[in-house]
Amino acid sequence: MTDLLAALLLGIIEGITEFLPISSTGHLLIAQHWLGHRSDLFNIAIQAGAILAVVVIYWKRLWGMLVAFLGHDAPAPYDPLGVTATPAQSRDYAFKLLAAFAVTAVGGVLVKALGWQLPHTVQPIAWALIIGAAWMVLAEQLAARRAEREGERTDIAWTTALLVGVAQVVAGVFPGTSRSAATIFVALLAGTTSRVAATEFAFVVGIPTMFAATGYELLSMARAGGIGQENWTALGVAFVASAVTAFVAVKWLLHYIQSRRFTAFAVYRVVLGVALLALVPAGD
Repeated sequence: MTDLLAALLLGIIEGITEFLPISSTGHLLIAQHWLGHRSDLFNIAIQAGAILAVVVIYWKRLWGMLVAFLGHDAPAPYDPLGVTATPAQSRDYAFKLLAAFAVTAVGGVLVKALGWQLPHTVQPIAWALIIGAAWMVLAEQLAARRAEREGERTDIAWTTALLVGVAQVVAGVFPGTSRSAATIFVALLAGTTSRVAATEFAFVVGIPTMFAATGYELLSMARAGGIGQENWTALGVAFVASAVTAFVAVKWLLHYIQSRRFTAFAVYRVVLGVALLALVPAGD
């Protein structure tokens, strides 16, 4: 298999799995066992490609927040939830996004300083997939019960925002957890009982997170003199493939969660995790 074809396949895998709660990093690490190992820059950059799809899909939401900062109302069409946001509400939402990002940024720098590296075996990923599936089912059940008692809540509390920031760090440390799953279900458990609102916040907070992570890796590589060693053509192919497939995946997921729960994704995670434990030799 040529390097460009392998990069294309990795980009497609990333685009499909980045926003579905099944762990893109876990899938990439598994795929790289057969398609060849890639640099941290490659893995993070194609995640940024997937995040670019969210920028395109949520550009009205992002523009609405910018308009609100200028002191104008953000009309309903600018909000995917169909809620007219006053300038104060939009500014509040933006500050909570920044708070979640700040927690993730500080946590990420600390993790890097401690010398953390992605696992080189499949077993930790498999267990994270299985444990994460149980977490998803439990969190959604608890959120549903809370919604029955208190009604559906679409607001994001400050505590929720900070916990989402922590969840992003945890997902980065344990591949197989899934950044989208960790953040969506932390938001649900923390009081945002609307699946759509929790998913929106999880998706939008990924924009500064993944772009900052890509920039950090670029700077690190430049300082180490490794820029010339990266296959930029392959990375470009994977980046575009990731962005295009992520756009389709996010559109589909936003429609799916309007009327369905995340149970099917939990089942997939368990099946994949058990298959990996059973079929892949320990240490491979």
